[in-house]
Parts: sequence; C-alpha cells; structure tokens
Amino acid sequence: MYISSWSGGKDSCLAVYKAKREGYDISYLFNTISREFKRVRFHGIEAGLIQTQAQVMGIPILQVETTPDGYEQEFKEAVRRLLPGGVSGMVFGDIHLQHCLEWAEKICGELGLRLVEPLWGRNPEEILLEFIDSGFEAIIVSTQASLLGEEWIGRRLDMEFLKDLRAYKHIDPCGENGEYHTLVVDGPLFKKKIRILKSRPVKMEGYWFLDIMDYRLE
Repeated sequence: MYISSWSGGKDSCLAVYKAKREGYDISYLFNTISREFKRVRFHGIEAGLIQTQAQVMGIPILQVETTPDGYEQEFKEAVRRLLPGGVSGMVFGDIHLQHCLEWAEKICGELGLRLVEPLWGRNPEEILLEFIDSGFEAIIVSTQASLLGEEWIGRRLDMEFLKDLRAYKHIDPCGENGEYHTLVVDGPLFKKKIRILKSRPVKMEGYWFLDIMDYRLE
C-alpha cells in the first residue's frame, strides 16, 4: 500500500497515474492545507474541492491542516497515523528540484517508507506533453504575478498553452520553480469531470489566484 502526496495539480496527478500503471497500490491521497485559510498553499484551492477530486478518483484522502513553522512535523505526524494500516511507501511528484527530493527522502527515511518519484529527472516539457497526451485536463489556478499575468489564470493546459509558454525562456515548462500551479479537473483517473461554473481572478501578495466559487460534476 502506498500514499501519494497530493496537491490537486498536474504533477502529483501524473505521478499517481504513472505509479498505478507501474503496479503500485495507491491506497490514500495525502493533502495538506493551511490552517489559516483552509486552502492548499500556493495553489489556493479550497479544501472541499480537493476532497471532490479524491471522490471522483475513488481514492480515500487524508487531509490535514498545517502551519508554516510546524509544517514538517505536522506532515510526518499525519502520515504516521496511516502506517498501522500497512502503508509501506509514498509517491511524490518532484521533477528536478534537489531540495524537494532531499526533503522527501528525509521524510520517508524517518518514517521507514519507500520513496517513489515517477517524474524525477525527466525533461519538464516532456512531462507536460505526457500529461496532455494522456488525456488529462487541468487549468491554471495561480501564478507569480511578476512572471505570468492575470490573462493566464483559468487557462487550460493544452498545446496552445505550451506554445505560448515557450516564449518565456526563463519559465520552467512545468512551473517547477513555482511560476504557476494547476488544478486537474478531468482525465483517465477521474470517473467524473469537475466543471467550473463560477470563478474570478484575485491578486494577493504578488500572486494571481483563481477563486473558484461554484462547480459541478459531470
């Protein structure tokens, strides 16, 4: 049994997809939200929408509130609660940031878990293309305002998106440096599509966010 670190975005989603295709039994999604805002940090997605993703995927989710100062300890304590059920490893969607890999290695090492990194070391543009070609659908839900403006908020990840992004040579195609974040709304892992009905762009502390106010399942 394996847990998957889940943000609701494309990288964690593709990591689950690839891990399952490689034979790993993903028994839980593990998601952290801020205690203050009840939303995924940096993505800005509210807790209930992440729970809806888990629902349409048919995978149980453990969602925990965390604080900036206590994040690592709170993360480990929450994962530790699942260990008596037979969890033996954890899946992450890291691509090329060494400090992220080292953090995942540290967490898994301290908890006695096997670390699985299906995307690690691959070319970011190839990862984005695989995500699109596999039939997943995702939208941009946050950007660093100094890099990608309001017009990028709510855009769908498709070939047109990739073409436009290529013009920004300083931006990682997968947004691995935090340039942008996504929400997956449909794809091979989903039994139903999440249709966004009402949303608006909001700027806060140097970031653009997509405030999703209403949605339905189709």
